[in-house]
Amino acid sequence: MPDGKPRQPAEPMYLMLRASRIEDFNRLRKAGQTSDFHGCDFRGIDLRGFDVAGMDFSDSYFRQADLRGLDLRTCRLQGASLHAAHISGAYFPVELAPDEIDLSVRLGTRMRYR
Repeated sequence: MPDGKPRQPAEPMYLMLRASRIEDFNRLRKAGQTSDFHGCDFRGIDLRGFDVAGMDFSDSYFRQADLRGLDLRTCRLQGASLHAAHISGAYFPVELAPDEIDLSVRLGTRMRYR
């Protein structure tokens, strides 16, 4: 993010996330396709049901995104912001202290790993 704004790349997998194309996205993931989601804009997106295992979401923005039920334990979330995101039932990496997650959801702070 050289200009400080979250990225919105024209990559097919990112566009599938933005368009809520869960089945297409998960099918590509099973086929081994990946994408660079570092520093991306996920604000307001419903991510429930997406296979996000192992993705790098560092420095990304998830303001008001729906992350309920996601298993993010293998994802990289260093520097990500979760302001007002829905996180009920989500699993987070053990490197993220609960207070980091809480501060990020309540105040939009960027999360730091221990």
